[in-house]
Amino acid sequence: MHVHSYFSGQATTPFVSRFCRESYSDPQEVYSVLERRGMNLFTLTDHDSIEGSEGLRKNPNFFLSEELTCRMPSGTEVHIGVYDFHERQHVQLQQRRKDLVSLLMYLTERRLFFSINHVFSSLTGPREREDFAWFEAYFPAIEARNGHMLESANEHAATLARQWDKIAIGGSDAHALASVGTAYTEVPGARDKDEFFAGLRAGQGRVEGESGSFTKLTRDVFSIAFEMMREESWTTLLMPLGLLVPAATLLNYHDERVFSRRWAAQIFGQPEQNKRPRWVSVPQPAVEELV
Repeated sequence: MHVHSYFSGQATTPFVSRFCRESYSDPQEVYSVLERRGMNLFTLTDHDSIEGSEGLRKNPNFFLSEELTCRMPSGTEVHIGVYDFHERQHVQLQQRRKDLVSLLMYLTERRLFFSINHVFSSLTGPREREDFAWFEAYFPAIEARNGHMLESANEHAATLARQWDKIAIGGSDAHALASVGTAYTEVPGARDKDEFFAGLRAGQGRVEGESGSFTKLTRDVFSIAFEMMREESWTTLLMPLGLLVPAATLLNYHDERVFSRRWAAQIFGQPEQNKRPRWVSVPQPAVEELV
């Protein structure tokens, strides 16, 4: 339910974004690795793109998805996974992703399944308390296991899903082939895509697999760097910077741990402050439908 390919675009880290992509994984190779690891339903969740899915749609066990980069009413940025839609709906999703109210209304009217991803991560920047009120009121699913988030962050997300009675999903968030399929979502007994999503909505899904770690992330960063140098030979001049990768990933996880603990303390320590956000200029029937 969360995996990336070459078509996720440029990296978002300052300076690195000038020459490095988020992922260099070929979509067909992602599919093949997932198949070898026992998956029987497949998707890609590239950032704001479905281009990587073009060659996979011929497979009957593949469904179209993407990870939207969205702007919250507070001004913060989040990643929202949207699953099993039609190609023409991708354009509508992209047009609405900077307007959360419009996006939520569209997702609900079309009965599309969606989730808030890595909710206790600083990956997309700061959070505001108001953001969590939106997540609680209008999001049907929470990513409760992310294959690159710390175990503690995943535990907080799983606790949040239970407390708010949300659907829990899991995914590897893999940007390199080595991590593809290391976390996943399953619905026991589901024989096809329709039964899978029906089971998820009915609360029959479960998340499986592993969380992130320093070793895993460092390995994947080196893998991405290697693929970058294969594609752009001039970037081999940056090889000495590879000595900084372990320190960078260690610092990243330190920041992630601090971020996760801070927001978990606020959300779980003061639940009465979670107020239902106010919709602006939304007809009442539409609000009731979203609930």
